[in-house]
Amino acid sequence: MQSVTRHNSPDIWIDQMFSAQAARKGGVVRRSLAWVDREVGRDRFMQEVRYRGFHLIETADQFVVVCHNGPIRILF
Repeated sequence: MQSVTRHNSPDIWIDQMFSAQAARKGGVVRRSLAWVDREVGRDRFMQEVRYRGFHLIETADQFVVVCHNGPIRILF
């Protein structure tokens, strides 16, 4: 069995997340709060989302990032 090497650099994690196809195409990506806390920390994560002009929603144990800067309406 081959072991998986995990990069512990927050910069690499951030780059991988925002280079995902959904993020590049203006879609939605989600990550668990625990995963964000472990990999980069909430402050850094929120800073990166804000820097890109994206929208961040926290729901239950997940962060949902809407990867565009257009308007959002929450309908219900």
